[in-house]
Amino acid sequence: MTADSSILLIYTGGTIGMTEDPSSRALRPFDFSGIMEAVPEVRKFAVKIDTFSFDPLIDSSDVDPSLWVSLARLIKEKYDSYDGFVILHGTDTMAYSASALSFMLENLSKPVIFTGSQLPVGRPRTDGRENLVSAVEIAAAKDPEGNAMVPEVCIFFNSMLMRGNRTTKMSSDAFSAFQTPNFPPLAEAGINIRYNRDIIRRPSPEPLRVHTELDTSVSILKIHPGITPEVVGSILSGKGTRAVILETYGSGNAPSVGWFPRMVKEAAASGKILLNVTQCPSGRVDMNIYATGRSLLEAGVVSGFDSTTEAALAKLFVLMGMYPDNSDVKRSLGSNLRGEIIVD
Repeated sequence: MTADSSILLIYTGGTIGMTEDPSSRALRPFDFSGIMEAVPEVRKFAVKIDTFSFDPLIDSSDVDPSLWVSLARLIKEKYDSYDGFVILHGTDTMAYSASALSFMLENLSKPVIFTGSQLPVGRPRTDGRENLVSAVEIAAAKDPEGNAMVPEVCIFFNSMLMRGNRTTKMSSDAFSAFQTPNFPPLAEAGINIRYNRDIIRRPSPEPLRVHTELDTSVSILKIHPGITPEVVGSILSGKGTRAVILETYGSGNAPSVGWFPRMVKEAAASGKILLNVTQCPSGRVDMNIYATGRSLLEAGVVSGFDSTTEAALAKLFVLMGMYPDNSDVKRSLGSNLRGEIIVD
C-alpha cells in the first residue's frame, strides 16, 4: 500500500453504525464519527481517508434504486479525487446494491468495496472492525505498476472479498453472512491478504461511464408446487411490467402442464422479457437438459446462466434503462458484462 493512496469512506446506514438504546434495547443509528472512534485502526494506515455520510441514514430494508443513483453520482463526482471507495451498508440489501453499482459503473478502474457487519461496531464481539479495516486496506491496495489491485465492485465480509454481482446473503445471524456459490473469492484476508489475481477483472482503459437511468418495471415469479394460473397470469401479464425473472427449479425447469407453458409463451409473444434463473443457491440454468426446460426456451425465455437473482434484477434495471427496445435488452442479457455470469 502506498502512502499516497486516498479513500472515500461512505456511510449509508446499517447495523455497523448502530447503538443500543438503553431503555428500549432497540438498535438506532449514531453519528458517523462514532464509527471512526470505535475503529481507530483505520487511521493507522498510510492512507488519506475522507468520509461522507448520507443524511438521513437509510435502513437496509428501505434501500431502493434512488440510493444506487445517489451512490453512483457521488462516485462519479469524486472519482478523480480518490483511489478507492468503501461503502458502509446494511446487510439485508447489500448484495442488491453491490450488483446494481457493478452494472451502473461501466469501465471501472478503481475499487468500490461494500462492507458492514452483523453486530454494531460498538459491541465487544463485533465483526464490524475487521470488515472495515480490511475493506479500507483492500480499497487502497495497488500492484507494482500502481494500478488498483481490485478494480471492481465487491463485498468484503468475514475475511472474504467477493465480486459484488456474484454475492448473495446466506445467513441472517452468522458472521459469514455472504457467499458467492458460483464463483471463488477475489481475495482472502488472513495474516496477509491473498489476492486471486487470475480471476480479478483488469482495470478498464476507457473513461468511467455511469448509468443512472434505471427502468425498474421488473417482477419476480418464484415457481413452486401448487402455483396457480391466477398467480402466474397476474405476474406475467401485469400492467407496467416489462420483464419477469422466473426463479425456476434446478437447471431451469418449471411445470410442463398445459396452462403454464402456454402462459409463458403468450407473455413472451406479447414482448415481455422473461429471464430464467435457478432457485438453487449454486449451479446454473441449462434449458437444454430436460423437456420442461426446453419448453421454456422454445417459448422465448432467456437463460440467466449462473446469475444470482440480485444480479439478474440489477442487470435488467440498467439494460432496460439503456435500451427502449426489448430485443436489445434480451441480446445483452446473454453477455457477460461485469463478470456476473459464465456463458456457455
